[in-house]
Amino acid sequence: MAVIFDLAVQGAQMLLVLLVAPALTGLVRKVKAHVLRRQGPPIIQPYLDLARLMRKDAVLAENASWLFRVIPYITFAATWVAAALVPTFATGLMFSWSADLIAIIALLGSARFFLALAGLDVGTSFGGIGSSREVMIASLAEPAMLMIVFTLALIAGSTQLSTMAEYMLSPEVGLRVSLALALVALVMVAIAENARIPVDNPATHLELTMVHEAMILEYSGRHLAVIELAASLKLLLFVSLIACLFAPWGLVRADAGLAGYFVGAVAWLGKLAVGGVLLALFETVIAKMRVFRVPIFLGASLMLGLLGTLLLFVTRGL
Repeated sequence: MAVIFDLAVQGAQMLLVLLVAPALTGLVRKVKAHVLRRQGPPIIQPYLDLARLMRKDAVLAENASWLFRVIPYITFAATWVAAALVPTFATGLMFSWSADLIAIIALLGSARFFLALAGLDVGTSFGGIGSSREVMIASLAEPAMLMIVFTLALIAGSTQLSTMAEYMLSPEVGLRVSLALALVALVMVAIAENARIPVDNPATHLELTMVHEAMILEYSGRHLAVIELAASLKLLLFVSLIACLFAPWGLVRADAGLAGYFVGAVAWLGKLAVGGVLLALFETVIAKMRVFRVPIFLGASLMLGLLGTLLLFVTRGL
């Protein structure tokens, strides 16, 4: 019975992540519209859009290969698994042993690789532009993410997320400059990975600025619905990751029981709401940068991660 209960809790976390992801996207859109003095779409609009797309037939280009049809599901599966591995309301769940931060980066990198391949598959100019820009961003975002992992691993002594979250809750951490540098770097990488302002604007289709939208321009119907859901899951993943590592308050242990799980879930939803509001406010007050300035932006995040790692080496006398 204990094994069945643990499986049920792990499955509930995976299902909860899948169900909440579109709501986070809807919250960001709603808050941005409210700040701009507009009514904006309701928070449940992403669910309605997904249902509408699922009812439509997928229109495919004549020269689209079988890979073009399969890639949306590969991207969705990799992103969902990565998002479900991040501790949300509890640590030490049944599959927490596989929730390694480097493994999550590998899953996201695989999803990015296949999505860029899909942009090149049909052979359109927009797809090629989007894929080349996505690879350029990834070439700087992934090293910055790895430096952030090294910084956190040197502090917590592990790359396993449950272990890192439990260590961050302990009084041994305190205030550290390296943690502040890692937090700023992680926020910058999260903005770039999710194609948000100022790196990209998910609400536009201008060929001179779009990155993510250019790669998926040829998709429609259920294929586009799966890709949009994967994008919402990726946004939720990074907000949950920041909350898990730098604001782990409310996380309970796996043996906390149903009451503890409920408290942890409420705390997690509250942190998601705060993260969504802060993201919307940030995107409202900042302008979209030019594409050639994106390497400077991500280079700054890489340097912040590197400084955090070097600072730990210096303070420990390594």
